[in-house]
Amino acid sequence: MKWLFILGLLAPISTTYAAERVYVTNEREGSVSVIDPSTEKVIQTIPVGKRPRGIHLSPDGKFAYVALSGTPITKPGDERPAMNADKSADGIGEIDLSSGKLITKIDSGSDPEQFDLTRDGKFIFVSNEDANTASLIDLAQKSVIKTFPVGSEPEGVTVSPDDKLVFVTSETTNDIHVIDIAARKIVGHFKTEQRPRGVAFTLDGAKAYITCETGGAICVADVAAMNVVKVIKPEGKGVRPMGETLSPDGKHVYVTTGRFGAVIFINTSDDQIEKTIPNVGARPWGIGVSPDGTTLYTANGPSNDVSVIDVASASVKQKIKAGDSQWGIAIAK
Repeated sequence: MKWLFILGLLAPISTTYAAERVYVTNEREGSVSVIDPSTEKVIQTIPVGKRPRGIHLSPDGKFAYVALSGTPITKPGDERPAMNADKSADGIGEIDLSSGKLITKIDSGSDPEQFDLTRDGKFIFVSNEDANTASLIDLAQKSVIKTFPVGSEPEGVTVSPDDKLVFVTSETTNDIHVIDIAARKIVGHFKTEQRPRGVAFTLDGAKAYITCETGGAICVADVAAMNVVKVIKPEGKGVRPMGETLSPDGKHVYVTTGRFGAVIFINTSDDQIEKTIPNVGARPWGIGVSPDGTTLYTANGPSNDVSVIDVASASVKQKIKAGDSQWGIAIAK
């Protein structure tokens, strides 16, 4: 503790500063916006490379990792842009958060979209969308050490809370492949509703919530049994469940709905929809929750902004302008 002498009085000065930051990928701009939650303003823009999408922080909070891809943005089913892909741009970018700069790009296999880190910070599992594979990266070696065949157009990748399993979603084959981390092999496979996107586990790892975009549903899976035990169908025309995140206390899963524009609260105790916040933003996709659980942030690509949502009142407090076409969100804890 340092002390400041003011008008004859000694006042303590804290040398500990709030490190909470919101990191948002800008897919078309090739950058990451850094938002200070206390001011609700962008304080830095970090160039990272082509088409950044998925983003996660290292467990020690020192680095941010972002999926980069040289495959042009395209409509589903259109294979032509992939023929002109810049494969040299593919990789997982590593950002040093102390300097706010990209320091390296790690080989990740082809066209990475989403990924997740093991809780010990040693490995990254990556979906390779155009190769129908998932890659395992050893962070000490900074290279791919194994590749797993999965379904067509893999996207969502989530590591279970106990660091034992990885769920990988495949959009066009409507299925989940389960990887055993210790054995480094696929140990399960099951079907979901159409176009599964993301996965969120409960804190105890017993259940997994899988957003299914064109199915307009969230599938609840029994992790041990590796199958879907319930399908949650939100009301409304054009609901397209996309991103999701678990509340810090584990009581809710928050789900974005793409062009439907809403965020849905699911109660994890009974797997019922507790509330829906309409008109959150233009195509909310990526979503994150503050460490104290009071605030949600959604990435709204078409309007180039981030919505700030108060959880208690279930209302949008603010919209923060960022870069071009927001996609993913990660929050420093």
